[in-house]
Amino acid sequence: MRRESFQVRALVIRSYDFGESDRIIVLLTRDHGLIRAVAKGVRRSRSRFGSRLEPFVELDVQLYAGRQLATITTADTVGFFAQGIVDDTDRYFAACALLEAAERLGGEAEIYDLCVAKLIALQTAELPTLVFDSFLLEAMKVAGWAPSLFACAQCQAPGPHHAFHPAPGGAVCHACRPSGSLNVHEDVLHIMWLLSEGHGAKALQLLNHRAAIAASIHQVATRHFHWHTERRLASLHVLEQAQ
Repeated sequence: MRRESFQVRALVIRSYDFGESDRIIVLLTRDHGLIRAVAKGVRRSRSRFGSRLEPFVELDVQLYAGRQLATITTADTVGFFAQGIVDDTDRYFAACALLEAAERLGGEAEIYDLCVAKLIALQTAELPTLVFDSFLLEAMKVAGWAPSLFACAQCQAPGPHHAFHPAPGGAVCHACRPSGSLNVHEDVLHIMWLLSEGHGAKALQLLNHRAAIAASIHQVATRHFHWHTERRLASLHVLEQAQ
């Protein structure tokens, strides 16, 4: 029985060795969510795929559907984002954390488009962690996990508030504040709102190189993400250690 062939636009999320010469490639696609596929013979020196099946490359991939794994037959480069990322430690680990987060969230075309946009931004980013945080905030909005950043998530009292906890849904007033809430400066939540709405330039202007505010934004955004996914990003630990 002839297997069905199909073509997808994809980003390589990660890969791992399979058998003696093959590799499993995890692809984030624009229209088909996450696909796990085998690239046969890719670890041989004469592989026709070369270095195309690597992170930070956007591809047009031809696949054959399989019962558990698809099989990659061709892969043509559409975009190459590694320049400016792989030779900078902070950008590299921010990009790795971004791809790992995308794997948790993958399934929507908007997530794919966000990945591409943020990888392009990371190529020249002065604050790579903030680009990663902006991806989390925008992507969680797509996923339906957007935190409340002004009104109290519990009682809807208008802010600005100075505490945050992911369990009730974000910013909380003094009366609703649960144990374990983070203390936050009101600019943290304001900048997070700007980032979640795609206003990166305004967010940078308000941030004004304040390292403590940037660190708090990262702490709040990642805590909210981890609460919803129930698992910490492995790449994020390396990113934070590199700071």
